Amino acid sequence: MGTLYISDLDGTLLNRNAQISEYTRETLNNLIDKGMLFSYATARSQTSSGEVTKGLGVKLPIIVYNGTFVLDPMTGEALLSNYFGSEVQSLLDDLIAHDIYPIVYSHAEETERFTYIPEMASRGVKAHIRNRKGDHRTHPVETINQLYTGDIFCVNCIDEPEKLEPMYEKYKDLYHCIYYADIYSGEQWLEIMPKTVSKANAVQWLKQYLGCDKVVVFGDQKNDISMFEAADECYAVSNAVKDLKVLATDIIHENNEDGVAKWLMEHV
Repeated sequence: MGTLYISDLDGTLLNRNAQISEYTRETLNNLIDKGMLFSYATARSQTSSGEVTKGLGVKLPIIVYNGTFVLDPMTGEALLSNYFGSEVQSLLDDLIAHDIYPIVYSHAEETERFTYIPEMASRGVKAHIRNRKGDHRTHPVETINQLYTGDIFCVNCIDEPEKLEPMYEKYKDLYHCIYYADIYSGEQWLEIMPKTVSKANAVQWLKQYLGCDKVVVFGDQKNDISMFEAADECYAVSNAVKDLKVLATDIIHENNEDGVAKWLMEHV
């Protein structure tokens, strides 16, 4: 029993340079060593989140891809997984028919990869891929049919709002859709995942898995809304979007001022 503390990463635990400050790292590691139950819930993959949280001693399962997976941080074993069924084919057909060529995340041949067509990629997709240079998951292909392979768990569209917004309105009730402007690039993103996916579901699953009786969460963006609604207490950093702030138990210092670490240092 006890309290589980869960923080979002980008815009919340990470500073504006997408890094964990020395103060936050030392503070959290000290509290974890003393018994604080702490983990994170992020839109990032295990690979990407592992890079930006290097040196942070998280021992509990982590939540990645907005709740698609709950993973053992040491072994990478999936404790909770969510995949599309065969219906993803018609979704991809529709996106491509509207001149939207997404990045398709899947597991194939026992390997995680993100598949895209370089010649069809939008400006936003190309920029995102450049930022992932050297990532072992990168899987460029030549044909549309190659986008459909593997067990698909996320379809990420980065394009103009006038192309993406109609797709968001069309699919928001059928799938778990997150429509937002990326906090680093400003590009418009539409992430489409199985309906069962949410940070809230993953957090509640982890709470039961660990046998905790209370969950306290921290966040900054719309993809944290479900997590806020499911938590016992929820704290928005001062740089958070308004939609999240109205749900918050309280507003804390911004991400660039070590807001989460300072709150935990004072209250845990």
